[in-house]
Amino acid sequence: MKNYNIINMLIGFVVVAFLTPAIAFADDIIQVPAGSNAQERLQEALILAEPGQTIQLSEGVYSLTDGLSLDVQDVTVRGMGMDKSVLSFKNQEGGSEGLLITSDGVVLKDFAVEDSKGDAIKAKGVDGIAMIRVRTEWTGGPKATNGAYGLYPVQSKNVYIDGAVAIGASDAGIYVGQSDKIIVRNSRGEFNVAGLEIENSYNADVFDNVMTNNTGGLLVFDLPNLPQQGGHNVRFFRNKSYGNNTDNFAPEGNIVGIVPRGTGMIVMANENVEIFENEFSDNDTMNIVVASYVDDFDDEHYQPTPRKIHIHHNKFGKSGMKHDTGEFGTIVKETVGAPSPDIIWDGVLPIVDYLFFGQDEDDQLAIHDNEHSDGVRPYGNANMIMHVLAPFLHSPDFDASAYQKSYPSLPPVTVTIRGKPAESLVQ
Repeated sequence: MKNYNIINMLIGFVVVAFLTPAIAFADDIIQVPAGSNAQERLQEALILAEPGQTIQLSEGVYSLTDGLSLDVQDVTVRGMGMDKSVLSFKNQEGGSEGLLITSDGVVLKDFAVEDSKGDAIKAKGVDGIAMIRVRTEWTGGPKATNGAYGLYPVQSKNVYIDGAVAIGASDAGIYVGQSDKIIVRNSRGEFNVAGLEIENSYNADVFDNVMTNNTGGLLVFDLPNLPQQGGHNVRFFRNKSYGNNTDNFAPEGNIVGIVPRGTGMIVMANENVEIFENEFSDNDTMNIVVASYVDDFDDEHYQPTPRKIHIHHNKFGKSGMKHDTGEFGTIVKETVGAPSPDIIWDGVLPIVDYLFFGQDEDDQLAIHDNEHSDGVRPYGNANMIMHVLAPFLHSPDFDASAYQKSYPSLPPVTVTIRGKPAESLVQ
């Protein structure tokens, strides 16, 4: 029966070849021009490609009706530019993603994925994935029916994202989850719920990115009940997160649905996060909040409290003047006032530590050498436990003197793809 299926598939490819522009094989390059029957011709190329080959997209729009998948290692998919070669899934009927990658060493360059039914580009369980000058976008604007993620490497290692653009995701435009050895640089996120998110991941460098017009600009989360936990050693530096004041449009029940409109950055439940030389401004609710995971969970291995969060040499413009009216934004305004302090700690600890011991000194926030606007408090402990349990006794703490210290700088992250530094793949 298998032989008959293979014969039928090959016959189908031959028929397609007679009816549509040919797929041209020349040395190590497979040319797949735009035009009719793009779905069959492009998926055929993704199946027949061999390690080391490049699938070359032409200028034009590829109208696709089903998800695409690639499971051949060391293949490059390259277009003529993120605004010239467009994979359009506006009429997608099947598949959970636009493009799914399940093989190692894949390089994606210079094309766009638009209006996918689900996630735009997903890489799962791979060692080595590069997304260079790639755009993902839902062209109808921010809507809960948009796909959750734009660029979505998960459960992977050696992840490299450079010069990407992500627009309109109902969860995160650029998201790397449960992964190790990550670089995200020179990229832009707009009109997503979260512009850029690192979740349950180890050893990430996030730098020289611009996040604006999202609900929240930069997120680093660690969540319970996932195969990889204990997110740590993440550096955010030389990023700009400003004007992230789009109303939250996440579908109901999504964790990023808690993010208030007007958030520059949230750090939740991670360890060893270094935030330096970034610029935050014009975020309606707050610039940075460091928070514990406060929902109920039954994962005995999960650590909900952030530890060793090091915030230094950042520049803060005024924010926190027009708080989101949802639950999180309202609590921020009620606990620390307006304008919000530039750096907010929710003050949430395990109840015994909160009442008697406080946080271990070696795990506390470290804050130093930041630049603040006149009239704005640099720091505030929101003391949210007391706000909930006994609001008549609640008072915030704006004294940062206990946190005027430093931790050793985290080491740079190195990403290797096809046996070479990932940066060598940019050209």
